Amino acid sequence: RSDSDPRSAGNLAALEAAMSGNEVQALFILGSNPVYTAAASSGFRELLRRVPFSVHHGSHEDETAAACGWHLPEAHFLETWSDLKAFDGTATILQPLIEPLYEGRGATEVLRMLGRAGAATAYDMVRETWRDQQGGHDFEARWAGWLRRGALAPAARREGGRTPAGAGMIPALSKGESAPGLCLVLSPDANVLDGRWANNAWLQELPKPLSHLVWDNAALISPALATRLGAENGDLLALSCGGRTLQAAAWVMPGQAADCVALSLGYGRSRGGTLGTNRGFDAYRLRGGNSVWSAAGLEATRTGGRYPLVTTQHHFAMEGRQPVRVVSPGDLSVDAPRGGGSMYPAWTPGAYAWGMSIDLSTCLGCNACVVACQAENNIPVVGKDQVSRGREMHWIRIDRYFEGDPAAPRILHQPVTCMQCENAPCETVCPVGATVHSSEGLNQMVYNRCVGTRYCSNNCPYKVRRFNFLDYRSSRESPVNLQENPDVTVRERGVMEKCTYCVQRINAARIDADRENRPIRDGEIRTACQQACPVEAIVFGNVADPAARVSQRKREPTDYSLLGELNTRPRTTYLAKMRHEPPETAA
Repeated sequence: RSDSDPRSAGNLAALEAAMSGNEVQALFILGSNPVYTAAASSGFRELLRRVPFSVHHGSHEDETAAACGWHLPEAHFLETWSDLKAFDGTATILQPLIEPLYEGRGATEVLRMLGRAGAATAYDMVRETWRDQQGGHDFEARWAGWLRRGALAPAARREGGRTPAGAGMIPALSKGESAPGLCLVLSPDANVLDGRWANNAWLQELPKPLSHLVWDNAALISPALATRLGAENGDLLALSCGGRTLQAAAWVMPGQAADCVALSLGYGRSRGGTLGTNRGFDAYRLRGGNSVWSAAGLEATRTGGRYPLVTTQHHFAMEGRQPVRVVSPGDLSVDAPRGGGSMYPAWTPGAYAWGMSIDLSTCLGCNACVVACQAENNIPVVGKDQVSRGREMHWIRIDRYFEGDPAAPRILHQPVTCMQCENAPCETVCPVGATVHSSEGLNQMVYNRCVGTRYCSNNCPYKVRRFNFLDYRSSRESPVNLQENPDVTVRERGVMEKCTYCVQRINAARIDADRENRPIRDGEIRTACQQACPVEAIVFGNVADPAARVSQRKREPTDYSLLGELNTRPRTTYLAKMRHEPPETAA
């Protein structure tokens, strides 16, 4: 650690200098992977060989573990006790959910063994720490209160919390760094960060927020630069910066700075686990010691080769239908078409009529709802090849549109899931009655009836139904079964599936309400996507209750139905995106 800044994690350059001078006799590496993440010019792997005794403590046998003499399995943070403080000083006790599956140890236990004689469990160390800081005759009662609340009492908080060093925004190129050629911009990946989550299948198959790429990263270039290079999506580019070289596939991204090439870190792993190895391109190879996040003087040329990139954004235009509506504060008229009469019999709502409202003004396109839905509903991962065939299984997709000048476009996001149509076109074509309408307005799927005709998918104008082309169920002995939601059926091969409005949560709330002889309260049911949304863009509830929050939203003048002209009468509607136009400048 740095003496001038106790928050500093140390100086990697100083460590490398000591290793180069054979001054390090024993090195313990906890929870990091410097062989992969260090600058390409540092040669950390070769320097590590000079250390007589080296130990790596981590969750995976990664690149650093392979270069060390010993590897200690690290317990997951949900398998061990620990504590932490937030930036504002709020302290909390981290409680495990399960015992370690693979006899791993937490970092606190390893540090205790290194620093003191004898070993102690993480539970005992956490209690010992807080007994010393917040001791007293009532410690047991206070300890129980901390565990129940999830945070310590205000007296245990540190006032005036500071932001840790290095936690600010990624620095941009300064004016003095401009040079002929292109600029290289490196950033942590939106899904796998610096590569630590490369073996997480959910994150690998989660579409990137803007490019919607899966299972890969790419060199993002502007349309203007693509024209100059004569490059298209998937063309391999030879990148050279400061004597460091890398080949990476190009992806044309509207809004990208004209003379910048952006690469995300975390890919190109040589030991990234079963799922994370040999995927994408190792941007660390372009990282220099003095150019951690950006560098000038990048050279890029086409190699003539191709690389298969896969994206879930299969359309690029609204086709004149305008599924995303935009309004201004001065004009709230959506002017969305509404359906007329129908051959369907009139549907009369009962005590409950479930519906959803999504506010496009607040949606960030962050994909939190997609992952939450996947975790809640046991949605399988299908792999890059199947996604390339259009067979992804996510029940929620986030459509992304660019508007205006490709050099500086406006970005529009729209989450699309099953609309739970009152006039559902999928229901009339199912030959076995596998998709039916409930008395509360849910478009339900009876998995045991489905024979896989896919007529319902063909008849769905929103294309939100997913079909299990392969059997993605894990074996009964697999530990993957431990993370599956026991309240949701794990579907076998040949079954159509889609959003259910988290019907298992609806039924759980119904049971509680019936037991207490009362109606279901507004806000008592929160779907997984609603619960995970960081900006509360999603609201779910009973539209038969005029006082419900979802009913209030649907009375907003900007409320509209997606493809309302088809008269499907969806229960999920949208609030148009509110755009505040900047005032016109005087000539």
